[in-house]
Amino acid sequence: MTKTAKGVGLDIGTMNLVSARRDDSGVVTKRIRDAFLDLPPNSKKMLKLSGVSYVEREDEILILGDAALETANIFGKEARRPLSSGLVSSSEMDSLEVLGLLVKNVLGEPEVEDECCYFSVPAAPIDNPGQDVIYHQGVFERIVGECGFEPIASNEAMAIVYAETASDGFSGIGISFGSGMTNVALAFNTIEGLTFSVARGGDWIDAGAARSVGSTQARICAIKEKGVDLNNPSNREEEAISFYYKSLITYVIDNLSKQFRMIESQFSLPKPIPMVVSGGTSLAGGFMEFFQGVFEKKRKKFPIEISEIRHAKDPLSAVAHGMLIQAMQEYD
Repeated sequence: MTKTAKGVGLDIGTMNLVSARRDDSGVVTKRIRDAFLDLPPNSKKMLKLSGVSYVEREDEILILGDAALETANIFGKEARRPLSSGLVSSSEMDSLEVLGLLVKNVLGEPEVEDECCYFSVPAAPIDNPGQDVIYHQGVFERIVGECGFEPIASNEAMAIVYAETASDGFSGIGISFGSGMTNVALAFNTIEGLTFSVARGGDWIDAGAARSVGSTQARICAIKEKGVDLNNPSNREEEAISFYYKSLITYVIDNLSKQFRMIESQFSLPKPIPMVVSGGTSLAGGFMEFFQGVFEKKRKKFPIEISEIRHAKDPLSAVAHGMLIQAMQEYD
């Protein structure tokens, strides 16, 4: 039976890599944690007993994804991350090889030769112009191509507009609260009017909250992932997390307002549009109520009329879904 190409979407995040493709049952997603751990070859026996999958190299063993974090705790080590602040990490010498393994794991094999793969890239951060988005994009074009796909880069936050605003005529503001960055896009009838990112996200919250209370970034991250109610913090660490979330949301809204004012004379909006919030950092307990509370205090001076604020249906896979929608258009 001849396979039919449908395209695939790939979200490349600092914390997770997520792929999305369509089969007969609907959209199927696959996620892998953006982490790895290197161990000496003599660890192989223990890993075989535990059932953990690994990759062998000449002088070491690599464990990828969630298993890397779990195994790191057992061995008392820190898992390493090939992406940092939303981009390829310049401090990780093994980044490129590991990223190739992670992408191949999450993408699988193409259905046909040179199947189209749309992958996410962040916008250049307006508050850190030294970050190299061009190199990052080029690296993933090569990696995705080496996996047998035709790579096409597309803006991360615009993918949220594609995934979440079909009923609004693909008009709206998409905000992707990631681990390394927060990406923002504004579109009307699929026409991109504004895209930018800020170099703050979940990692920025973890680092700031940890400094404030004399804790570690890993511990703050663990508290967040275990579950924290931003509107009702129960201890000093959770209160610090809440303060930094408020600061991040305020920073993003203020920069969105500032960036829009710079282009509003060239891009008019004839009606109110929705604002869709997504990303792993938005999964904290009470985040949407918290976000709305911050926004309502600024609504009167906000230069864009907002019809509603809503959470993406699946904040962890919304970007991958938006990439898939674009990839599928290549075959219609």
